[in-house]
Amino acid sequence: MDDVLDHGPFYHGTKADLGVGDLLTPGFRSNYRPEIVMNRIYFTALRDGAGLAAELAAGEGEPHVYLVEPLGPFENDPNVTDKKFPGNPTRSYRSTEPLRIIEEVLEWTRLSPEALQEWRTRLAAIERDRGEIIN
Repeated sequence: MDDVLDHGPFYHGTKADLGVGDLLTPGFRSNYRPEIVMNRIYFTALRDGAGLAAELAAGEGEPHVYLVEPLGPFENDPNVTDKKFPGNPTRSYRSTEPLRIIEEVLEWTRLSPEALQEWRTRLAAIERDRGEIIN
């Protein structure tokens, strides 16, 4: 990769229970809209951003935050960059190449049940107004 977007470290939040060395790959259902199969894998350089993503992910499992290593080139996530926010303040990225799990991160900021519900309500409103995820 010639133009490094960010040096990390990088994180991925999910409800999936994964182990060191496991690969996160595209081709699975979205954490947020299970009817969509994602053709990219998403990650962030913000630990607590990954924690928020894990808590908002669909499913009944416990949220997990993983330190990950991108195994190929990646780009800014267009769902949160320039479309709604100038630049990439969330330091969010996506790739068609796998991410390798380096370790589970146990220290991250958890949301209160009230704050989590506020986020879910906000996202539902955005979804109604915005429509489709750029995949």
